[in-house]
Amino acid sequence: MTKRKFMKSIYLVLILVLTLVSCKEEIYIEYGEGLEDWTTDTHSATTPMYDQVFNQSEVNRIDLVISTDNWNAMQSDLADVQTTSGGPGAGGVTFSEQTPKYVECQFFFNNTEWYHVGVRYKGNSSLNANSNKLPLRFQFDEFDDLYPEITGQSFYGFKELSMGSNYNDEAVMRDKSASDIFRDFGVPASRTAFYEIWIDRGDGTPQYFGVYTMNEVVFDTFLSTHFGSNSGNCYKPDGDGAMFSISGFELSDFELKNNGSSDKEEITEMYDILHSSLRFSDPTQWRADLESVFDVDGFLKYLAVNNTIQNWDTYGNMTHNYYLYHDPLDGLLKWIIWDNNEAFSSGTGNRSAVSLGMSEVGSDWPLMSYLISQPEYEAIYKEHLSGFINGTFKYSRMEAVYSSQASLLSESVSEEESGYSFVNGINNFNSAVNSLKAHCQSRINAVNDYL
Repeated sequence: MTKRKFMKSIYLVLILVLTLVSCKEEIYIEYGEGLEDWTTDTHSATTPMYDQVFNQSEVNRIDLVISTDNWNAMQSDLADVQTTSGGPGAGGVTFSEQTPKYVECQFFFNNTEWYHVGVRYKGNSSLNANSNKLPLRFQFDEFDDLYPEITGQSFYGFKELSMGSNYNDEAVMRDKSASDIFRDFGVPASRTAFYEIWIDRGDGTPQYFGVYTMNEVVFDTFLSTHFGSNSGNCYKPDGDGAMFSISGFELSDFELKNNGSSDKEEITEMYDILHSSLRFSDPTQWRADLESVFDVDGFLKYLAVNNTIQNWDTYGNMTHNYYLYHDPLDGLLKWIIWDNNEAFSSGTGNRSAVSLGMSEVGSDWPLMSYLISQPEYEAIYKEHLSGFINGTFKYSRMEAVYSSQASLLSESVSEEESGYSFVNGINNFNSAVNSLKAHCQSRINAVNDYL
């Protein structure tokens, strides 16, 4: 290459670099630029504002505007999810392995807009409900690749939120009440709040979809708030492996929800200790080994609550509805309860809530059967049962909680419409609330008899 050609090449490269830099400056968009309602507190807060989002003193309202095309895309995608069979859960139930897809919507709260928010359906059996009222999931920066100005968008510090539809709950408060009870007794559980959902499906006419229960997403804000750190691995078990049984255990059934890739070493270690022969030859050492990797006391506390209130759609019956978090502060795997819309029920169909003594639960559910067979753990479990019914689940306390929530919900529930409700009238709502109060007393009696 001649010197002249070489200098010309250098010149062209310099021109190209300067052009790219110039273009970059022209297309750079500041977060929130051009978005009238965008403020730091509302749209890009780095600390979650719980009092604003999980207001306990009123039923808040969310309005969504979804274009006709996007609404139709949601329904088409829903049909695919409903007809796609996944692996079998316990009891022969099958669920789709396909996750519904996000579409774009306008999101309004307190006369403030959040922009290009992702919304999709969520759930398993509730997605097959014969109703328009289906559970929803929000991702506030889902479409930031298309709209860079919404990069980092959140809802008062929450980037994701889950909306339960109160499926098959005429009292409307089972999901929230159970989550609150678990958390009040010291069992890790997400915060909850009641919301009305209104949706304009592209025709300019908002439709009331009824009262939903907003749930904090575990791997979004909950870990940092509850444990003080989100740097540990958070797993969402689902499938046969979630049973921790010798039969069908697969690491692939433990989906890692944060922190990139993992060899899931802590799951393997827990499984190996759980099934160690030391359980028979040296149970003292077996318990010490298990307690070195798993928060056994926290799990026994969870069992005390779950078995008392009766919550059949959980471990012992179903291979989902919990998370495991490897807490970096003490190195233990912690049990986190999730999805309580079937709580306060003795069962449905051929699935029954686990008894207080768990005598019917076999080796396929070793976290129950192996632990309760240890006299030392049985004694701790019974202590938690007693503490629960004489504290958090004391009848006078729960009667006041149910009455307060009924008063809060009454107007919103009475306005629910056929096809967008599981209540079937305010009288049924009031009757269902009274049933919850009676259930509380009956379960207290059952625990006292068991103890």
